[in-house]
Amino acid sequence: MSRFTFSRRGFLGVAGGVVAAAGVGAGIPWLARPAEIGTQLTSRLPLPQPFTVPLPVPPVATPTGDHYEITQQVATKEILPGVPTEIWGFNGIYPGPTIVSQSGQRTIVRHRNHLPAPTVVHLHGGHTPPLSDGYPTDLVFPAGMAATPAMAQSMGMAPDPRAVLAEGTRDYDYPLRQRATTLWYHDHRMGFTGASVYRGLAGFHLIHDQEELALPLPRGDRDVPIMLADRAFAADGSLVYPAVDPTLLHTPGVTGSAVQGVLGDVILANGAPWPAMEVDAARYRFRFLNASNARRYGLALDPPPPGGAGLIQIGSDGGLLRAPIPHDQIQLSPAERFDVVIDFSRYRVGQQVVLRNLLGTGTTANVMRFHIVRPATDDTHIPARLTEIDTLNPSQATTTRDFSFLSSANGWTINGQAFDPRLINANPTLGDTEIWRFVSDFHHSIHLHLVQFQVLSRDGRAPGPYDAGWKDTVDTLPAQAITVIARFTDYRGRFIYHCHNLEHEDMGMMANFEVG
Repeated sequence: MSRFTFSRRGFLGVAGGVVAAAGVGAGIPWLARPAEIGTQLTSRLPLPQPFTVPLPVPPVATPTGDHYEITQQVATKEILPGVPTEIWGFNGIYPGPTIVSQSGQRTIVRHRNHLPAPTVVHLHGGHTPPLSDGYPTDLVFPAGMAATPAMAQSMGMAPDPRAVLAEGTRDYDYPLRQRATTLWYHDHRMGFTGASVYRGLAGFHLIHDQEELALPLPRGDRDVPIMLADRAFAADGSLVYPAVDPTLLHTPGVTGSAVQGVLGDVILANGAPWPAMEVDAARYRFRFLNASNARRYGLALDPPPPGGAGLIQIGSDGGLLRAPIPHDQIQLSPAERFDVVIDFSRYRVGQQVVLRNLLGTGTTANVMRFHIVRPATDDTHIPARLTEIDTLNPSQATTTRDFSFLSSANGWTINGQAFDPRLINANPTLGDTEIWRFVSDFHHSIHLHLVQFQVLSRDGRAPGPYDAGWKDTVDTLPAQAITVIARFTDYRGRFIYHCHNLEHEDMGMMANFEVG
């Protein structure tokens, strides 16, 4: 067994540091390629045959009134059949329990930390006040561990005079004044998000509203959240990950550096390797979430249904689209969600359909398989109009801000700076609309806390095929510039924006904005 560590800031950067937008990637060929780039980890034990494990569906959490209680704990699970793997899980499972809320219904989630390390819980995509947003230094320490700034700094946290620390438990208060959508919650501890999410600290939080429930879309057992992730396993079944802190996660058989992002060789859907799902010959709604640390996916059906366009997108990060969009494939960067309807009545009963990953090779080229097992009655359809969306007008923006997401001698940076909780990079005024421009040298999945935004352009041209609707995370390709527009409402305070390649985030590609 080998073990190594790497510094969050002392690693190879792109020579020259911050470069002009027009020159991003010039002379650096690997920055301009669309292929997956990262540290590919290899499992050290025989892997199961694809499509032999049933697709699990995370259990729905049961509240007491509007209160939920979730325990973060170490558990042993069979991710690979017959092989025990230690995980960190919400309620000891992966994915964690699904929380289902109504729009505008206050939801309080009490998290109990029974792990050997502090955690922070972020409701990704939530329109949430700052004290419950999961700021990366607002730590929940395990019961019995001193929740002090000195203890936080001893565990690798940067000094933060505004950090709100807790011991044992913390209540996260979510007003949920937002549209029906698919959110997810995950650990967000500064410098350790990648390791914690990789170990299993992630779960769904779904929001419904009356408008969505009135639509004739698939529901019940035909409304299925699917969390996509990739992992690698050691010979003893433990997770392989290049640990920032080797006392929390060992790295058997791993050499080299993970600064570009961690890629596993086992594709999991809802925590199961390449699972199979029996379906009716009917429409199903799938809420696809890319919960991988760094991997991007290109989802496509094989074979495609007669007439093509088997993936009908009805929603994005921030909820329903104005109108459905047909796709032959859908590309998801880390943390993006795509709400998709698949009509299995377009296939024969008895047929098997594989969900491929067009951005993968070898073991990562398959995701899961559907088996159409029976005819069924289906009274659903996809309306030509799903909802109304308030289009933000660039002429009403009060300011335009530029942010470069680049590798430099200081690590993965935003505007040449690695994350420091004491620095504020932007200060929107409550109620203002702003335009933010992102320049990227690499695959960076850029996420803003607090707000949903709309994509205005890519490289000065129209938005891409996967940019429709309200977004909180956007996939930027190497040597690309993206312009988005957002309105900052409801909550004053300090929030963050960052790359959701979790290794990039942990190594400094994160910054603050403060709404005043």
